[in-house]
Amino acid sequence: MMTSGPAPSPMKTGGAPKQLDARAKAAIVVRLLINDGTDIPLESLPEDLQAKLTQQMGQMGLIDRDTLASVVDEFADELERVGLAFTNGIAGALNALDGKISRQTANRLRKEAGVRQLGDPWERLRALPIEDLIGFAENESIEVAAVLLSKIETKKAAELLGKLPGPLARRITYAVSQTESVTPEAVDRIGLSLAAQLDERPEIAFQARPNTRVGAILNQSAAKTRDDMLTGLDETDAEFAERVRKEIFTFAHISIRVKPADVPAVVRACDPAVLVTAMAGATDPETSGVVDFLLDNMSQRMADNLRDEITDKGKVKKKEAEEAMGAVVASIRELFDLGDIEMQTEEDDEEEE
Repeated sequence: MMTSGPAPSPMKTGGAPKQLDARAKAAIVVRLLINDGTDIPLESLPEDLQAKLTQQMGQMGLIDRDTLASVVDEFADELERVGLAFTNGIAGALNALDGKISRQTANRLRKEAGVRQLGDPWERLRALPIEDLIGFAENESIEVAAVLLSKIETKKAAELLGKLPGPLARRITYAVSQTESVTPEAVDRIGLSLAAQLDERPEIAFQARPNTRVGAILNQSAAKTRDDMLTGLDETDAEFAERVRKEIFTFAHISIRVKPADVPAVVRACDPAVLVTAMAGATDPETSGVVDFLLDNMSQRMADNLRDEITDKGKVKKKEAEEAMGAVVASIRELFDLGDIEMQTEEDDEEEE
């Protein structure tokens, strides 16, 4: 309704003909929809069209019923004739194909066309992992970091401050007090600038971090292989080895990663025969404590039954025990992934202390 077209024509209704151009008709339709409580995303229009629409609505007077009915009928006819709409040019096409074409292709087309990604850049920034936000906070100016801190959710902002060096965190926190006069336009420019940095990042082959990938592999490896690899990593890159260790979750880590209150859920998720085999084979110093942890945090009746079954099971071959332990850990990981239980971290342990 806002596009240029042929010269306005008289609309012959019950009263005198009314000369209305496309802009006036659009103003009538918008006002009618607003009166009906319809949420119209006018902010998605180019700013010049928003301004023209507002000016037109300010110039409109009373509209008689016949004219209103005629405009509505014409608008409805136009809608009925529409089969498919492609809007917003290359920017709209890129937005529609988001996730369907490679990020590298999308970034190249966006740069060639000189358009930015549609939508609020702050939505993309809020969804970033905390590690990426730390990078922005450390590399951008204190003022930009203060705006970033103010725009992300409170919980994530608190986590961000906690992971920054103390002096930097304090400077950013103080800078937040200086943001009272920051304009929406400035916040938008900062968001666009930060989001543009995301678009400029090179395409990567692996989404998971190296320590996560190595940890996942070692989780499925035999204990001897895992210990050998970690020893080698300690000699080559101790810092990376430490990050890998945080990703490793084996039977021996159950008492560290599983909360006592979640033990009954773990027992229910495991195959009973497999659990008995794993517990019967947990005789070394690293795993025997896990057996006590599990038995101490379930019902007395269930613990007594398991003790009897472990005794009846007798000695278990090392390979059989490792396979059973791996199956138990896999069941626990599935509970973590489904969100049925929450993994306990080292930070949780420190807070309890």
